[in-house]
Amino acid sequence: MRMAPEDRDMKPEIDESGGSDAGAPSGSEEFDAWRALQKATDKKRADILADIVGHPEGMPSVEELAYLNPALSDDAIRRHLHELMDVGVVTERAFEPGERLRDYPYKFYELTDAARELFDQNGLFPEDAWQRQYHAVEKTPRIREIETMPRPDA
Repeated sequence: MRMAPEDRDMKPEIDESGGSDAGAPSGSEEFDAWRALQKATDKKRADILADIVGHPEGMPSVEELAYLNPALSDDAIRRHLHELMDVGVVTERAFEPGERLRDYPYKFYELTDAARELFDQNGLFPEDAWQRQYHAVEKTPRIREIETMPRPDA
């Protein structure tokens, strides 16, 4: 999914109404669609985003993402997720300490509203296609169990 050199100067379509600010990075920074697309179209991060979009709950854990991306370590996945969080593409949701289940993940990752809007405007990461792809992957009993566990409330 890397951008061809001739496409690097093209600006993404952005909603003129300012709706792309929803889900902006923390602080007073505005959502920068161009930076978001640059980060999101890196091959490894694009694979992670496709798995987030395809996940039945739209909110996988690092363990699920590592299963789907065996060439990446858990730490590499976390680094990519943090880069995506820094530009407002992904947000982290976590269970509070008293709500966590022993031996199960407690942090999960989902697209921000601004990223979903940007991707829809530019024909990237269509939910139906990635959900079909995700569903077709054979999973271990552990991963199937994690998929069905509750997720933190938004």
